[in-house]
Amino acid sequence: MASQLDLAYDHCQSVAREHAKNFYFAFRTLPSKKRLAIYAAYAFCRLCDNIADGDLPLEKKRSELAGLKALVSQSLTPGNAEITDEVPHEFVALADASAAFGIPVRYYEEVIDGVESDLSKTRFDDFEELRAYCYGVASVVGLICIEVFGYDDPAAKQHAIDMGLAMQLTNILRDVKEDAELDRIYIPADEMGRFGYSEEDLKAGVSNDAFRSLMAHQVERAHGYYDSSERLFSMLSAESRACPKVLHAAYKAILTRIEASDFDVYSRRIGLSTAEKLMITARLWAGSLLPRVPMPRR
Repeated sequence: MASQLDLAYDHCQSVAREHAKNFYFAFRTLPSKKRLAIYAAYAFCRLCDNIADGDLPLEKKRSELAGLKALVSQSLTPGNAEITDEVPHEFVALADASAAFGIPVRYYEEVIDGVESDLSKTRFDDFEELRAYCYGVASVVGLICIEVFGYDDPAAKQHAIDMGLAMQLTNILRDVKEDAELDRIYIPADEMGRFGYSEEDLKAGVSNDAFRSLMAHQVERAHGYYDSSERLFSMLSAESRACPKVLHAAYKAILTRIEASDFDVYSRRIGLSTAEKLMITARLWAGSLLPRVPMPRR
């Protein structure tokens, strides 16, 4: 008979398989124990997102997220962990993964805080505000992941943060139209003003020179974070490198495609096909398995 922990990890894997469209292929490159831990982390994040994106009234959403925070304290705090039959599968798996890989509990609390901020904040005055938001919903997830991947250099944390920023900025640029329809505008207001592009233009889907200049500025910033985060890979355990490399390559390809389309994000949603994701995964996974040949010293 499967144990409570086995059932919990099976549930988390099912959640990842069903919902992690851009992540699941990358997850599969990890060795078993690390892969299960990443499934648990993803399922936890999905649980938070489901509350935020659901149809509950605002105050009920806040109450549900507060309940998740209480569960974090109850089931994940070292020395105070209490796993009962009533604890959701995500937390059963996460308790095991967190103990195995030493993941700080505060990271999960920061994820919840980031998701909660998305319930009411729909405009950002400048990039510093946007950066703080992106940290809470993406970069801190990267910090959770590198604890599972394994690293020795503390500088890995900053590069993981930068990778989260790059990926979330890509999401924002890809989803400009969908977010505007939900009355959410993530492009900083001061930068929209600088380029002469208004909120009304964005909501109306106006694609003019001002819009393209504004988007080019956002894309350039995102490329800077992709460039910085490339330094992360060599700092990670060799057996884990393919996973972040696949994610990095897939999201950067989406950003490049946005740029190549002349920033046409209003007429279609730009992304990668399943075949393209598989090709990226196969190429980078195979490359990570090849032995490194030392260069001769001069």
